[in-house]
Amino acid sequence: MKKCGFFVIISALFCFSCVGLMEKTGRFLDGSAFAEKTKNVYRAEIGVGSEKSVLEVLVVENKEKEQSLVITLSSFPMIKLRGTMPNDNNDFLLTSLDYLSGSTHGWNEYSMQTLGNGNLILGENATLEYINEIEQIQISNGRIHRYDTRITGDNALTALRNRHERVSALAEWMQTLENPQFKTIKDFENHWKPVLFPEIVSRNKRPAAWRADGDVFTRADDINWNSGYTERTLPEELWPLRNTGTLLRDWEEALSQIYFEYEWEKIIGIFSKQIILTKVR
Repeated sequence: MKKCGFFVIISALFCFSCVGLMEKTGRFLDGSAFAEKTKNVYRAEIGVGSEKSVLEVLVVENKEKEQSLVITLSSFPMIKLRGTMPNDNNDFLLTSLDYLSGSTHGWNEYSMQTLGNGNLILGENATLEYINEIEQIQISNGRIHRYDTRITGDNALTALRNRHERVSALAEWMQTLENPQFKTIKDFENHWKPVLFPEIVSRNKRPAAWRADGDVFTRADDINWNSGYTERTLPEELWPLRNTGTLLRDWEEALSQIYFEYEWEKIIGIFSKQIILTKVR
């Protein structure tokens, strides 16, 4: 019976859309689910573009009885912002951004140091006055689970930092083109996949600039990459990533990360205004 339950958990890890289940399962397997307890929960429904999203501020307590804040947004379930408890002036500091999301291959998890501060009044209800612009600094630790391989320590840290640099460069280029608004990560995927990888989508979804006279193809990861299209479409620093299949691996293993980096300015904007939250626990 225990073996059966274990395999059910493992199978659930490959459900890309179930980020909440992915998080709970991953934290259960490594024991971190028992590292802190949620003491209070404050919740508000807010507008994110034309959609509604749920923002939660949690007061959590670790084994040493030290309390801190966790801030989540249902539109971006792959990330959590962590911060200190408010001081006597209701000011608090952001300390890290935690990322966790899965793919068909496994999951990626990291904690990134951040800079930022805000004002939060806690009581029977709560008022989040603002959070100043949040600056991502550097990934401080993380883990990668790819198929049946688990990567930790310095190897994981190096891989995650390198990927973050690539993802940030890709998101920055995307934003210079048209910056359309997406309701969901699926809308984001449907828009950008044909642009980035016309070789692996149906012919009717390929962009008009997909083929031109004199195009040269490069073989990598069993795919013939059109290097001519690469050079017509992407900035030079991204050419080798697409032509070697690295960009496709990032897309398959870290689509959630690409999405939230692309929408980072929107996330910052959400926290730049006053939000009234109701205490639900």
